[in-house]
Amino acid sequence: MAMKPFAGYNYGDYFAHWLNVGARLKNPPKLFHVNWFRQNANGDYLWPGFGDNLRVLAWMLERCAGRASAQDTAIGFLPRPGDLNLQGLNVPAAAVNELTSVDAAAWRREVADFRKYLQEFGDRTPKQLYAELDEVERRLKG
Repeated sequence: MAMKPFAGYNYGDYFAHWLNVGARLKNPPKLFHVNWFRQNANGDYLWPGFGDNLRVLAWMLERCAGRASAQDTAIGFLPRPGDLNLQGLNVPAAAVNELTSVDAAAWRREVADFRKYLQEFGDRTPKQLYAELDEVERRLKG
């Protein structure tokens, strides 16, 4: 969303364009969501930092190649703690468990915030985006 100020047209149309492009691809790219800056209740970062991001990226590449497993969650596939190479890291097990789990309440807030954001673009927002949010909300309740 950082590019929004530089868009020369309605962002609803921008989203529609990329949905149309994606629908025509034989092998669409895999999409991953990461938050390197998640914090625990005390405000401490859960992930050790930039130098270790490659560990997560390696899991993503293995997923794309069909060689890494994952757990199916309400928001998509996540690594299980044992799926990541944590060798030599001093990350508490509780932090790894938090990083590889879904906080349903937090994600419901995220969905609500994104829905509000999409409303900025009025009726030009692709209906598929709202449908996806509806589906995530449904899975979060389940």
